[in-house]
Amino acid sequence: VYRHSFMASYSIYNIHTREVWELDPPEVVNSVLQYAAWGVSGQQLIYIFENNIYYRSHVKSNSLRLTSSGKEGVIFNGIADWLYEEEILESHVAHWWSPDGERLAFLVLNDSLVPNMVLPRFTGATYPKQKQYPYPKAGQPNPAVKLFVVNIYGPTHTLELMPPEALRLREHYVSTVKWISKTRTAVRWLNRAQNVSILTVCDTTTGACRHEESSELWLSKQNQQPVFSRDGSRFFLTVPVKQGGRGEFHHIAMFTTQFRADQNEVRHLTSGNWEVTRILAYDEPNQNLYFLSTEGSPRQRQLYSVKTVGLFPRRCLTCDLHRTNCLYFSADLSPSNQNLLLHCQGRPTSGAVLVDQFNLSCSSSDYYILENNSVLKAVLKNKRIQKKEYQTVRVEKLTCGVCSDSAPGGQAVSERFSLGWDSVLVSSDGVIVARLDGRGSGFQGQRILHEVHQRLVLLLFMMKFSYIDRSRIAVFGQGYGGYLALMMLKSTDSLVKCAAAMSPVTDWRLYASAFSERYLGLPVRDDSRYQVSFPTFDLTNIHFQHSAELVKSLVKAGANYSMQIYPDEGHFLSAPSRQHLFSALSGFYRECLKEELLPLPDEDEEEEE
Repeated sequence: VYRHSFMASYSIYNIHTREVWELDPPEVVNSVLQYAAWGVSGQQLIYIFENNIYYRSHVKSNSLRLTSSGKEGVIFNGIADWLYEEEILESHVAHWWSPDGERLAFLVLNDSLVPNMVLPRFTGATYPKQKQYPYPKAGQPNPAVKLFVVNIYGPTHTLELMPPEALRLREHYVSTVKWISKTRTAVRWLNRAQNVSILTVCDTTTGACRHEESSELWLSKQNQQPVFSRDGSRFFLTVPVKQGGRGEFHHIAMFTTQFRADQNEVRHLTSGNWEVTRILAYDEPNQNLYFLSTEGSPRQRQLYSVKTVGLFPRRCLTCDLHRTNCLYFSADLSPSNQNLLLHCQGRPTSGAVLVDQFNLSCSSSDYYILENNSVLKAVLKNKRIQKKEYQTVRVEKLTCGVCSDSAPGGQAVSERFSLGWDSVLVSSDGVIVARLDGRGSGFQGQRILHEVHQRLVLLLFMMKFSYIDRSRIAVFGQGYGGYLALMMLKSTDSLVKCAAAMSPVTDWRLYASAFSERYLGLPVRDDSRYQVSFPTFDLTNIHFQHSAELVKSLVKAGANYSMQIYPDEGHFLSAPSRQHLFSALSGFYRECLKEELLPLPDEDEEEEE
């Protein structure tokens, strides 16, 4: 449906009797459901049909409909609409089980005031078809959100959890719901501008919510889940902490509930000009907190632990894993916090590492490799790479391409391994490719993250290198990166010879955002070339309307441009379309950046030179 959601038919299979039966709502056969999954206790089942939640206590029991207000495209129970799926929850699931399976928290989203976006499907029929879905652009109404908890044991009882008083009469979001115990849940509430955040702990038997923590900064981690102790008396979050002239960096804070319900003791466990990127788990018996951070370098991710008592000493648990040769890790702890699964993402031939958490000295006896990509290593060992022969005297000046793909708060420049179409330009065409993290780059402090300036100086910086040919500079960007690519054209005195923008943002008024900044046109050179690429059925933020406005401006300015259209394709292109796009981009840059071949010198001239 959108990025995460889908429709499906479900069957239940008994592995002992081999009996199979369909999962259908009452009085419906051959149904297509929006969601279905097991609960957390026994053979509980939950499924969503026509925007309503259904529950079964056992696979063969009768279905109980928990909601009845669901309406297609208007009211969503327990499942996300477009906005919450794409921008808030990053999932289509909008319900959460209590640990014992006795209660279910769920969102009700009302899109009745949200304007619809209309997207056409052009192929496969005599007349184009269209899809409508609620899409709130800047200044338009957002979906109204309510949070409920239903007690499904005994007589069904549904209770609404009320937002904080400061947000009750304003547009707001629910970004995080996390159960702390059988009857208490933590809820993160945000205002629409996302510069006011309030964390509450709610008692689901009474509906009372206690204010725990708030922030008045623009939040880059709006759906961060707090990590609680077993009794809920303390919890851990990353919060911005001022660290000198580079502004705030996200560090771990420990909140301890005081006797007065409106006060918490706050103690900061980490500090420095680096960021904690993710809190993994709290090992309460040993009073250790595990997290990933950028302490070694903003481009790296290493695993650390910190004591939650005393002077809060911390140690790096992966920095000395020399056998893995890895600078970028992700990690998952087992439910019992006894074992840790590390995923090396910083080298092309690295694999997964399992670390025993009882002894985290990380010596050779404490971990073993689960996967080392030995098959890939063997293939690469015997792989012959064709070497390019240059038939030109002027080889000292190289062409340069600048790629910008990341959104604000993202990070394209890191030790994380990746391969893309631009790698071909490097390996086969002698192009220098520079990846761009401009202001708005994450994990380097809030000052860089928040200050997005109009003038981008990266190209001027690159011009300082003598081996770069100033007459052959290219830029590429996708999404927000496409917007940056266009801004580079606008603000660098025509240094760019050719530019490609894929699904670029061109007018923030057309975007599902609170921003009001607008792109206002391009300076055009006669010898500059432009390429625009766009899928026509993109259900994310950046619709074809953005590219249409851009092309209209290019035509009006008389620019030399080409365009790649992918009919009825979404934000993530199909394999054939990706192949076509990558081939087209490579060909575009090869043609635009090629240097005229000079005649080879005579033998006498060659000896003299």
